[in-house]
Amino acid sequence: MGVVRKRQRLGSSKAVSSAVSSRIMHGKIPGKISSGLPSLSSRHLPSRPNYRNYKKTSKKTFRKNHHPDPAHQAHHPSYPNNVNFKGRSIISINDLTREEIIHVLETARKIEAMGEEKKRNLLAGHVLATLFFEPSTRTRMSFESSMKRLGGKTIGFVDPTTTSFAKGETLHDSIKMIENYVDVIAMRHPTEGAARVAAESTRKPVINGGDGANQHPTQTLLDLYTIKKTQGRLTGLNVAMVGDLKYGRTVHSLAIALSHFNCRLFFVAPESLKMPKTYLDMLAKKGIEFSEHEKIEEVIDNIDILYSTRIQKERFPDPTEYQKVKDIYILKRSMLGNVRENLKIMHPLPRVNEIHPDVDKTPYAYYFQQAANGIPVRQAVLSLVLGALK
Repeated sequence: MGVVRKRQRLGSSKAVSSAVSSRIMHGKIPGKISSGLPSLSSRHLPSRPNYRNYKKTSKKTFRKNHHPDPAHQAHHPSYPNNVNFKGRSIISINDLTREEIIHVLETARKIEAMGEEKKRNLLAGHVLATLFFEPSTRTRMSFESSMKRLGGKTIGFVDPTTTSFAKGETLHDSIKMIENYVDVIAMRHPTEGAARVAAESTRKPVINGGDGANQHPTQTLLDLYTIKKTQGRLTGLNVAMVGDLKYGRTVHSLAIALSHFNCRLFFVAPESLKMPKTYLDMLAKKGIEFSEHEKIEEVIDNIDILYSTRIQKERFPDPTEYQKVKDIYILKRSMLGNVRENLKIMHPLPRVNEIHPDVDKTPYAYYFQQAANGIPVRQAVLSLVLGALK
C-alpha cells in the first residue's frame, strides 16, 4: 500500500508554487491574459502507493487541525475559529469544519423555507462582484441570481480581456481597487491558488468559484445539500466519483468534505486521470475507506450516489491525450437494471456525452435538481459572510 505521507494543506497559499504565486501577485496571469506560467502538465506528483482497495484501519475520529499564519488571521478571518462567518472568505472546503459545513446546509434549508417577502430584503444595500476569468454558466448566474433574489446588487465581468488585466494590472491591485465598490467578491480563475491570493489582498470576503483544478467549495456545499436532500443523511453512504478525477476540482473538494461524514468512496477513472495522490494520502490518514476502479460496472450496483464528471478538454496540455479518454465513460439507462432504489446520479454540469440522454427520465437522474440547489446554498453563503444571518 505504501507509506502515507504527511498531508499537505490543500487549497492553502503554501500549496501554491512560488512561481505561480509570485506571478499572480506581481504581473503575469495565465490563460487568455498572459502565458509563461507552469501548465497543469508540469505538476510532478510523487509515485502513487497502491490504493486500489484501501480499507479503513482506525475508528478514531479525525478533526482537521489548521495552522494559519497569525498575521494573516489577524486582519482577514479566512480561517475558522467559531461558527461566525461574518467577513470570512470561503476559499477551500478545508477552511470549514464539519460543524460549519452542517451550519451552512442548515442555513440553506432555512432560507429555502423562508417566505419570499422576508428573503426579498435580506441583502438589500449590499453589492456582489462576480469576477470570472474562466467561462461559467451555472456558478456565475446562480451567484448573481442568489444575490438579486435577496435584494442585493451585482457588478462584474465575464471576459477579463475587456478589463485592466489586459493592460497588465496585477490581480492584487485589481482586488484592492474592486473592494472599494463592493461588499463581497465571487471569483473564478484558471490558476490554482488565485482565490487565496485575492483573499489575502482584501478585507472583503472572497468566495472561490473555482481556481484551476484545485477547489470549488460552493459547488461542494450544494453537492452535500443535494445528497442530504435525496438520502436523508450524509453519514455512512457509498459514493462513487467517475471521470476526470485528476483535474476535476469538484471531486477534489467533495472527497475532502465527505471525509467528515465517514462515507465509503469509490474512485472510477482511467490511469491517466486518477485521483491525485495528495488527496488519497489525506483520506488514508483520516482512516476513510476507498478503492480505485477503471469500470463503472464494478461499483454501480453497490452505491447510493454516482457523481459523474466531464472529461475536461481545456485542462489537457496535449490534445491527443484528451482524444484517448474523452468517451471512456458513458452512463446509459441499460446499466441501471440492478442499482439500489435510492441511487441518485449527480453531475456538476455541463455534461458532454458522459451521461446518455436516456438516463434523464429515470428516477435516478438528479443533476438538474442539483444545479437548482445552487440558489439556496449560495444564498446561505452570501448571507452568512455578509452577516445578514448567523
